[in-house]
Amino acid sequence: MTAVLAPGRFVTGDGAALHVSQSGPADSAVTLVLVHGWTQDHRTWDFVLPHLDPGLRVLRYDLRGHGGSSPARPGGATIARLADDLAELIADRVPSGPLVLAGHSMGGMTLMVLAERHPSLVASRLAGAAFVATSSGDMDKLTLGFPGLVGRSVTRFEPRVARLLARLRSDTLRLRPGLVRSGARRLVFGDRPGRAQVDSVVEQLLRAHPASAGLFLDAIAAHRGVGGLGALCDVPSVVLAGEKDRLCPLPHAKVIADELPHAEFVRFPGAGHMLPQERPFEVARRIAALVRVAARR
Repeated sequence: MTAVLAPGRFVTGDGAALHVSQSGPADSAVTLVLVHGWTQDHRTWDFVLPHLDPGLRVLRYDLRGHGGSSPARPGGATIARLADDLAELIADRVPSGPLVLAGHSMGGMTLMVLAERHPSLVASRLAGAAFVATSSGDMDKLTLGFPGLVGRSVTRFEPRVARLLARLRSDTLRLRPGLVRSGARRLVFGDRPGRAQVDSVVEQLLRAHPASAGLFLDAIAAHRGVGGLGALCDVPSVVLAGEKDRLCPLPHAKVIADELPHAEFVRFPGAGHMLPQERPFEVARRIAALVRVAARR
């Protein structure tokens, strides 16, 4: 069993307090940093962690506006700010040694922007990168897989959802868990998800800060991450995609893989957007392979 250390807090340069969870020995040859996606938190990786080597140091944290972290500050709900948060957290908690970074959805977008904004960190420290169910852009054209008029309606409706969420002043989304569970099962999962996996996603979503979630939804729509991928061409990488992913569809993952000529591109039939919950063993296995390569460098 992986030993999980007591959770801590990290305060960013602009004053946001991030909830941080660490496991594994401090003297591990490689440190793995796991970055979650929109409306989730560090628990995204709960099903993956048991399949990783207990001798590996793993750092997880809640993005600003998510989980146990403070809400996004004015002007701070951007992917660029998330990338800067990650760079600052690494400098404080993992100041030396090789790194493997894995990002799910908006977490993967954060890795792309990190490479663009902090190229020296990538060049000197990054020994592996995993992009899990993520996209490098065109999220403003999302149709959730619906064709024709229905798909175009989804594209027009999403900015309205973002504005609605951004105006909310409550600390959490006040929605019925049963309703959210039904929606999550249909929208973000593939075939036959388990109850525990769906409940995990719902619990995290209901803890996210609503206004921050709305602002980050706009940031996702504006995301263009191809530029950052150029800095990762020589980094051992893997791109993981669910064939039934409605949020970051398979063609989006293919764009990332095409920009990383040495990356392994893995498709999961029947899986949706929540690969860390739906395919935790396979996700862990691909990340572990990157860690082994990093340990030999």
